[in-house]
Amino acid sequence: MSKTIIRGALAAGVASVALAMSTTAAGAAEPVPSAPSAAPASTPAPSPSTTRRAAQAPVLPRPTGPHRVGTTTLHLVDGSRPDPWVPSVKKRELMVSLWYPAKPSGGRRAPYMTAEESTLLLKEQKITGVPSDVLSRTRTNAIADAAPTGRRNGLPLVVLSPGFTWPRSSLTTLAEDLASRGYVVAGIDHTYESFGTSLPGGRTATCVACPGASGDPMVFGAKAAKGRQADVSFVLDRLTGRHAVWKGSELIDRSRIGMAGHSLGGASTSWTMVNDSRVRAGINMDGTFFVPIPKKGLSRPFLMLGASGGVPGEDPTWDRAFERMTGWKRWLSVEGAGHGSFTDYSRLSEQIGVDLGTPLKGARAVEITREYVAAFFDQHLRRRPQSLLDRPSRRYPEARFWR
Repeated sequence: MSKTIIRGALAAGVASVALAMSTTAAGAAEPVPSAPSAAPASTPAPSPSTTRRAAQAPVLPRPTGPHRVGTTTLHLVDGSRPDPWVPSVKKRELMVSLWYPAKPSGGRRAPYMTAEESTLLLKEQKITGVPSDVLSRTRTNAIADAAPTGRRNGLPLVVLSPGFTWPRSSLTTLAEDLASRGYVVAGIDHTYESFGTSLPGGRTATCVACPGASGDPMVFGAKAAKGRQADVSFVLDRLTGRHAVWKGSELIDRSRIGMAGHSLGGASTSWTMVNDSRVRAGINMDGTFFVPIPKKGLSRPFLMLGASGGVPGEDPTWDRAFERMTGWKRWLSVEGAGHGSFTDYSRLSEQIGVDLGTPLKGARAVEITREYVAAFFDQHLRRRPQSLLDRPSRRYPEARFWR
């Protein structure tokens, strides 16, 4: 497991997993359209073998909750610190997507990503034989800029942090589902850590951090996790502070905030909880714990959800982290799952004809991820006991309880 997780967290499977500056004032936020502008991406003509499948845009599975889902995009600028990867950039820029319960709307479905982001992701993952913009044409379920609904201080907030080199959109299937169940969800693109992030004004930030990942993975991972903690805390300030930037911020219950992350995003979750008490519950989906939990421990609820190799003894950082968790905790692995199974790519790759090489099918991976993540947050942010978290389930025999 350690090799898989470190490879995924720091390289996002570049070689082995197929699919896996603003002048605003400090702390200012600039709302942008849900489809941020980007440089036009060229689309090569598909080969005859891919013409038929390319004609059908990929489709995200429908959310399972009772609420309609809206989404919007924010451009947030932290003027209090320089960018950790490009020190000459004196302000940290972040693109953040919000998903939330929405009022009925006749608006358009939100784009999955920009054409430029799709082009860069496929290029760096060495995916060929499909149009470069195919992922940008993925059909989502959320309505762009729909009006949020809910009672004041009534909605829990969950922050999602993606794997290294992967964009915030890689967790859209999970985000839409949580929003349909009554959560506000904030997905963060950690700038210069993904293959491509479209910024306002037609700019694109590429993976400046990637070359550093070729060194000591633990040193690099620790730096990245600490930077992501600062990103998350800043986003929480802008969503729940006195001068909140989103029109629906008054719906958020500031006492019920959780975080989940995949790969490096999962590694960042525990460190964020150590440093920011506002995050009351956390999930690490198949990521090495690059920064150790302090010996004094972490007393808030935590779920460790690993791929097939996520068993005790395989990654010493998981054993150490679990021992230092002093509150509610669970350690599960999913049989047949690969590192990318907890992301959208487990499903989208099948639709564009890319084989991830994992026994667990994409639809099943999506279902299991959604159910266990939602159960965890329902129990710990909503105080609704979930038997799914107490023992193995006949419905989901792939989920193995280790501790």
